[in-house]
Amino acid sequence: MLGKTAGGLLWMFRYLERSENIARLVETGQRIALTRPDRAENEWLSVLETAGARQGFEAEHDEVSAEAVTDWLLRAEGNSSSVMNCIEMARMNARMVRTALTREVWEAVNECWMTLRDELARKVTTKRLPHVLGVVRQRSAFVRGTLHGTMLRNEIYDFARLGTFLERADATARLLDVKYYVLLPTSAGIGSRLDNAQWETILRSVSAEGAFRMVHGRTRGPGDIARFLILDGRMPRSLAFCYNKIGGNLEYLQRDHGVRMPCHDLSDDICRKLERATIESIFEEGLHEFLQDFLTLNSGLAAQIERDYRFVE
Repeated sequence: MLGKTAGGLLWMFRYLERSENIARLVETGQRIALTRPDRAENEWLSVLETAGARQGFEAEHDEVSAEAVTDWLLRAEGNSSSVMNCIEMARMNARMVRTALTREVWEAVNECWMTLRDELARKVTTKRLPHVLGVVRQRSAFVRGTLHGTMLRNEIYDFARLGTFLERADATARLLDVKYYVLLPTSAGIGSRLDNAQWETILRSVSAEGAFRMVHGRTRGPGDIARFLILDGRMPRSLAFCYNKIGGNLEYLQRDHGVRMPCHDLSDDICRKLERATIESIFEEGLHEFLQDFLTLNSGLAAQIERDYRFVE
């Protein structure tokens, strides 16, 4: 496979996953802001910071409000990571690799773009926001469903899955870091009692509330929740689950190509780091510090995959 095609597949699914994750981040910010109305501006700033969109937002806006931040994250042309721009980029990459996709996958991506273009043609009101965020999640899930149901399990599928799980791991770590920014904004706050109600908001934002209850019952301790989203390999959005899949798809590529690349060693190192970690050691190190280190490692692996498989000649 040409490196350009592999890159197009990986980035197509990174952008699709990112659009859904930005929607989840907006929902998280809204829920957390509602629990702390006296500090709503700070909560929305934390969402922008976590999304890596604060600098661009502040260059265009003088004040922070729920409406302005939501519009910036969902539909602003000036924000390269807005949901609408992500969908545009996913469709552009899908067109570039059209011959590698089944008809069903291409049509799902195109319908996703058309639907969200209509939904985001105007500013999203507070009343419409839950509906629009739901549509973003549903359309993203529909594309993944057609991928699973119609694509041959070969290197095309492997690069698509790598894009999905690299982006998902990044998003889960960033969502957890919202918790850090909101509740522990300074070093003086580290070790203070965490607000369980807001940790539950993080669970809901990754559709994990029911799954968590099945495993932990009615327990709502921050340690249990953080362990579930970081280390539990059964949870589809946990860091451990994502890296299990990343490692598996890289192994398939190694087998198919008959060569082991540096990215395989990097992936194995991250997997071992997660396997050795305990939630106690993570909290001792500092949740924020652990997550920032993970984000750096995840970004480094993505860059190494691009180099090893020659996405850019």
